Amino acid sequence: MTARGDVLDDLQARGLVAHSTDPDALRADLEAGPITYYVGFDPTAPSLHVGNLLQLLTARRLQLAGHRPLLLVGGSTGLIGDPKESGERVMNSKETVAAWVERIRSQTSRFLDTEGENGAVPVNNLDWTEPLSTIDFLRDVGKHFPVNRMLARDVVSSRLESGISYTEFSYVLLQSLDYLELFRRHGCVLQTGGSDQWGNLTAGVELIRRAEGARVHALATPLITKADGTKFGKTEAGTVWLDPDLMSPYAFYQSWIQAEDSKVGEYLKQFTFVPVDEIDALVAEHQEKPGLRLAQRRLAAEVTGLVHGDDEVRAAELASSALFGRGELAQLPEPTLAAALGEAGAVELSRADAPTLTDALVAAGLVESRSAARRAINEGGAYVNNERASDPDLPLADTPLLHGAWVVLRKGKRAVSGVKLT
Repeated sequence: MTARGDVLDDLQARGLVAHSTDPDALRADLEAGPITYYVGFDPTAPSLHVGNLLQLLTARRLQLAGHRPLLLVGGSTGLIGDPKESGERVMNSKETVAAWVERIRSQTSRFLDTEGENGAVPVNNLDWTEPLSTIDFLRDVGKHFPVNRMLARDVVSSRLESGISYTEFSYVLLQSLDYLELFRRHGCVLQTGGSDQWGNLTAGVELIRRAEGARVHALATPLITKADGTKFGKTEAGTVWLDPDLMSPYAFYQSWIQAEDSKVGEYLKQFTFVPVDEIDALVAEHQEKPGLRLAQRRLAAEVTGLVHGDDEVRAAELASSALFGRGELAQLPEPTLAAALGEAGAVELSRADAPTLTDALVAAGLVESRSAARRAINEGGAYVNNERASDPDLPLADTPLLHGAWVVLRKGKRAVSGVKLT
C-alpha cells in the first residue's frame, strides 16, 4: 500500500502526471489527508473503453493510498457531450443515456472498493442539474465564466469556423458545476482526468476559487499513444471496450499482446499495479529476448485480469497456444473459441452444401484457390484441429467438430482461421 503523500511519487514514476495545478500544494494536502477526490465519466456510449480504464486505475491508486474517491457518471453531461474537434456530437435520447448511466456505473464499481472509510461513492450530476433553473444557472455559474476565455479554449477555437452549438459551448460550465457541487457536498478537493480535459478541470478549480474562495486541485494524466503518435485504444476492429458484450475477453487480451516493443514498458507502468522496479527488470529481459514477448504477455495477463478476471486470462492464454498447436483445442470454452476464430477471420458454411476440407481452406482465406488447397494438403502443410490433413476431399462434417460446430484450420505454422458449420 502506497503512503498518502507518496502516491504522487508513484504516479510520476509511472508517467501518469501530465499536468497539475500546484504539485507542491497537492503533495502537502495528500500527506495531510485523507482527501476526497473525483473522476467523471460521460455515458456517451454503452461501455467504458481503455482511455477510461486509465482514469479508473489512477483513481484506484489514490484509493489504495488511503484517499476517498467519488465516481461520477454524468447523467446530465452525458445528454450534452463534451465538444469534439471533429464536429458536433449526436445527442442520444434521455432514455438511452439513463440506461448507459447504469451500465457504466456498474463497470466503474468493479475497479474500486466501495466499503470502509474510504469506500468509493457513486454520484450522478443529474441530481443537482435537473432541479436547477436556467436563471439560477446563469446567475450562480455563468457569471464566473468570461466569454473571451471560453472562446480561447483549443477545442472551441478550432470549431468556430465550422460552427459549434451553444449546447456544446456551455459544456465546460456543467463540468465545473460538478466540481463545485462535489466540493460543497463531499468536501472534494481534487479532480483527475485526461490531459484532453485539462481546460475543463482547471475551469472547475477556478469556479470554486471564485464562488467559494477555496483552493482545490486538478491533475491530468497524459494522452496515451502508440509509437507513431496516434491515439492508443483503437484497433482495426475499432475501440477497445471494457464490456465483454462489445469486445470479447480474448480480443481484449489480444489487443494488449500486440503492444509495440517501444511502448510496452510504458503501458505496464500505467495500466498495471506491478511495481516499477519489477517492470524495469522485465523490460530489460524482454529487450534481450524480444521474440518471447515476455513483457507483452505480462501486460495482457495483468490488464485482462483486472478487467475480466483470471479465468478469462487463462482461457485467452490457452486459446493463443491451442490455435497454433501448442495446447488442447477441446479444452477451450466455446465463447473463447468462437471469439478467437472470429478474430482470425472464421467463416460460416452450411452443412447442406457438404463442404470439403478443400472448400473450407479456400472459404477461410488460407489459400487462394482449390488447387492451392489441394497442394497444401498433399504436401502436409494443412491442419484440421491441429492434426495434419491428408484427404482434400474429406467432408468437413466428418471431422471431429469442436462444440458440435467448429473446425480450426491452419496452413503452415502461423496462418490460422476456422469454420463454423451451420
